[in-house]
This record gives sequence, structure tokens and C-alpha cells, in this order.
Amino acid sequence: MAGTVRSNPADLPIGVFDSGVGGISVLRRLVQRLPGEDFLFFGDSANAPYGTRTPDDVLRLSEAIVDRFLQVPVKAVVIACNTATSAAASTLRAAHPDLPTLGIEPAVKPALEYVRAHGGDVVVMATPLTLREKKFADLLDRLGAGVRVHRLPAPRLVELVEAGKADDPATERYLRGLLAPYMPDLGALVLGCTHYPFALPLFRRIVGPGVPIFDGADGVARQLRRELDAHGLLRARQAGGTVGFDNSDPGQIALGHKLFMADLGPDD
Repeated sequence: MAGTVRSNPADLPIGVFDSGVGGISVLRRLVQRLPGEDFLFFGDSANAPYGTRTPDDVLRLSEAIVDRFLQVPVKAVVIACNTATSAAASTLRAAHPDLPTLGIEPAVKPALEYVRAHGGDVVVMATPLTLREKKFADLLDRLGAGVRVHRLPAPRLVELVEAGKADDPATERYLRGLLAPYMPDLGALVLGCTHYPFALPLFRRIVGPGVPIFDGADGVARQLRRELDAHGLLRARQAGGTVGFDNSDPGQIALGHKLFMADLGPDD
């Protein structure tokens, strides 16, 4: 990522990062909502998955990526990784108070609202670190009263997506095995890792058309627009933005391009 000289801070790009290529599911929504902005995506596939690392390790890796973005520089950062949000978002915001820094969290609230109206349990599928962090426990304590919410770790799915096997028969067997115990009472499914939406066609086949599937990407995109506007950093143009890809494992850059262009169906 080379340094950039731009006289207007609003013309600077937005940095987006993830533990690997999964955050591209968020990047897609950001570009859809803000087509006039420039984005730089960095995937840390060489250190993936983050979800099985310690919080201190994830914080260290996240700080290094933000330092990398600041050399560009960027006008805002989006942590397109639930695990890194849990482990690093508050520290990064404190360290860079003038840099709008947004994280992502599992879309539990809309899932709870749905099942309160229609019945059933909520299954939150995420990485082990996300599910055991206090941030997630606090979220459930605040919002989850009266609903059965099941925590379902799926660390292997990150590795399968990173290997380009998001729609592979072996991946479908893995997911069917994980979800089988919850299917009789499943009212809503939350994809709490940004890698997981790339297996959306599999999830739809497994849970059927009657079970809604939630992720947090669109909420982050809406919040980013509000933050940029509040800081006077929203670009005036309505189209023509650019997207750059980088990765700590250069071999994953091509997969990142492929996933960015993937057709995940009508809900994407």
C-alpha cells in the first residue's frame, strides 16, 4: 500500500480488514452502499484463522494492520471481522480517537426480533473466540431475554472458505452435521463470522426457505455512511469509487477478487 497525497481528507480511501478473505462479504456491502468511495481491503490470510487465537494475539495483529493503513493514509477503518472487533476495536479507537473505526458484531438483534414474532430458537454460528468473549455475552444479556439462543462454533468453515471451498460437498456435510441438532426448533440463523456468508447457498439448502439468515454487513455499511457524514468525510460523488486488494498471503489475492465478484443470490 503506497502512500497517497490528497488535499481533501474526504478523498482518502477507507481501510477494511479481516483475518483473511471473509471480510470481502462486508466489503461488498460497503461498496454497494457507498459506490463513490475508494476502499482498500487487507486480508491477513497468512495468520488466519483469528478465531482460534488468543485475544492478545488478535489485538497485536489488528494493530499492525491499522498501522499499515495509516501509512497510506486512510480516512476511516472498518474491522470486517467479528473476532477482531471483539478483541481489538475498543483499543484501536482509544489509540486513534480521530480515526473513525467501525467494527462488526453478530446480527443478534434482528434475529431475536424475528423469533419473538414468529417463534423458534436462534442459533449464532461464529468463531470460538467471538462466542466466548465478554462482548458477546453482554450482547445476549442485554437483548436475549426470553429467547433460547444457541452458540455454535464453526472454526473449520473459515479454513474451508480460505481454501476456496465455500460451496463444496464436504463443506455442506460439515455444516449439516453442526446444524442437525438445532433444526427441529430453528427459528433464525445468525452468521457471526464474515467468512460464513460465502457459504450462503449451502446454508439456504440446509435450513430451507422458511428460516431467515442474518449477518451484520449491511448494518456496518449504514453506520459507515453515518460516521463519514458526521465527520465531514463523505465524498460528494455517487459513483466511480475504486477497490484495492492486498493480503499477507499474496496467493489469496486472486481468491479475494473472485469472492468479491461472487453471486451469493438475491439476498446479497
